[in-house]
Amino acid sequence: MTYARAIVRRWRHLSLAARFGLAGGVVLAVASLLVGLLVSARIEASVVRNTATATALYMESFISPISQQLAGSEQLSDNARRALEEIFTNTPLGKRVVSYKIWKPGGRVVEASDATLIGRTFPATEGLRGAWAGRITAEFERLGDAEDRREAAMGLPLLEIYSPIREAWSGKIIAVAEFYEINQQLADDLAASRRTAWLAVIVVGACLGAALYLIVLGGSRTIEAQKRDLDARLQELRGLSRHNHDLRLRIEEAAGRATATAEHALRRIGADLHDGPAQYLAFAALRLDDLREAQAGEAARRELESVRDALAMAMEEVRGISRGLTLPDIAEKPPAAVARMAIAAHRDRTGEAVEERIEPVPEAGITPATRICIYRFVQEGLNNASRHGGGGGLRVSLTGDATRIELRVADSGSGFGTGGPAFGLGLSGLRDRIESLGGRFETGISATGGAEIGMTLWTGGER
Repeated sequence: MTYARAIVRRWRHLSLAARFGLAGGVVLAVASLLVGLLVSARIEASVVRNTATATALYMESFISPISQQLAGSEQLSDNARRALEEIFTNTPLGKRVVSYKIWKPGGRVVEASDATLIGRTFPATEGLRGAWAGRITAEFERLGDAEDRREAAMGLPLLEIYSPIREAWSGKIIAVAEFYEINQQLADDLAASRRTAWLAVIVVGACLGAALYLIVLGGSRTIEAQKRDLDARLQELRGLSRHNHDLRLRIEEAAGRATATAEHALRRIGADLHDGPAQYLAFAALRLDDLREAQAGEAARRELESVRDALAMAMEEVRGISRGLTLPDIAEKPPAAVARMAIAAHRDRTGEAVEERIEPVPEAGITPATRICIYRFVQEGLNNASRHGGGGGLRVSLTGDATRIELRVADSGSGFGTGGPAFGLGLSGLRDRIESLGGRFETGISATGGAEIGMTLWTGGER
């Protein structure tokens, strides 16, 4: 298994051309081997068949007249045997034909150059069956049958030929003549044919493989070049992505610092309003009380009373603005505590019930700007719900994990209307505050049909 994994890993690291060279080389080698074997076999079969046919027709002119008596007899006469011996011993044909047999049906040998085989019965071979079917069959250097032991021991290139012997007047096959011809020329021709066939197959296969390899090599080099270009582009994009990520973090940090600075400025303005104009308005109201007591006319008193009411209303507005601009101490507070502080401040100011669904959120990645954003979001959301939604069904939910915070404020009022939410200064400023921190601001319809606003702030991980 370890070797298999190593081979797979090494294979994956190879180029396309190398993979094709290995796989294509194996396929071409196997294909060339099969084609070579097939072509050699076909050439050998064709040459052997043609040679055997020519030899068999030549031999038939000698053997057929002598063997006609086998049409009515199971053996040859003594004169016929002597005639065969004369043909195969005292003629040039006898120098080529080293052995012969004459077969009768059932695999019985009725005549043979080896007298020990006469009268014996052997299993019918494929060549013998073909001859009984009327075909001239032959095998070259395949002397593996039981009756071929003597010929096989000679160690000569023998062509074994089976030729049917037909009755002269009817054409009926009456016997089969088998003879073994020494044919060194056939052996040399077959060897030359095999060499030529194998050389042609190898050359054609090599040329085909080389041509395909060159084509694939060109494509592989193109693909490798494109891959290198893509890798370079990918590295550039990764560098740009990291640079953009760093820039975004720096922008968010700058926005957070700007938010914190603005909140400090608002807190100072709120304190200045409370300690400055509010005190002067309170002093003016006290002085009006003294003047009202000193005035004797009813009309003057009513006029002073209206001025006093206006001063009281102005002072209340200034104090309200001062309270709205001033944040409580939320430094180092977890997000859940910050949200609850904003809810508690709204309850104290308006007396409205607010349903809380606050879950603990990890404090990792929580910056002062994030805490301020959470407080202002709840504060502005509840103020809008109280002002535009009638203050009914107020709900605040806070969820999150180590990577994000999700905060939602909803009511059961009439929603945003057909025109969608009207982004006044409050919602617009809230959206800008959230987006400056890299968050997402959303508006929608609550589960009870009222208005709902939501925000998502990422505190770490992928966005």
